[in-house]
Amino acid sequence: MSIQSQSLTFFSPKTSKSEGAIFFDSGISAGFPSPADDFKETRISLDEELIQNKEATFFARVSGQSMIGAGLDDNDLLVIDRSIEPTNNKIAVCFLDGEFTVKRLRVEGENVWLQPENPDYPIIKITEENNFVIWGIVTNVIKRV
Repeated sequence: MSIQSQSLTFFSPKTSKSEGAIFFDSGISAGFPSPADDFKETRISLDEELIQNKEATFFARVSGQSMIGAGLDDNDLLVIDRSIEPTNNKIAVCFLDGEFTVKRLRVEGENVWLQPENPDYPIIKITEENNFVIWGIVTNVIKRV
C-alpha cells in the first residue's frame, strides 16, 4: 500500500519470512582496522530492531528540506509509530489542513507549534481554525549512503 501527499509518501510494512541479515557483533572500526581473527556472527532482523508495534507502524519517505537540522533529509525513510503518545520535542508526522508534514512538536499547555529544523521554513502555530491531527511519532530514520 502506498499513499502520497506533497511532502511524504507512506508505506505499510510487509510481513517478512526472512531470518534476517547476518550481523557481526564485533563492532566496525571507523579508524584503523582491528586485527581480530574471529567475528561473532548472528542474524538480525531490522523489523525487530526498528518496529515495536507492528500494527501501528508505517513508513514514509521524506520530500523536502524542512527537517534537515534534525537529520531528516530529502528521500529518507521514516519509521512512524502511531501508538506512541505525542509529547513536547518529539518529531511527529501531522495532518495539517489537508496535507501531511513532519515537524518537531512544541507543546506548552494548550498551545501547539510545529517547528521545522531549518531556518528557511516558518514555525507553524496550530489554531482552532486548523484541521490538525498528530498522525504518528517518528521513531527511526533509514538513510541511503
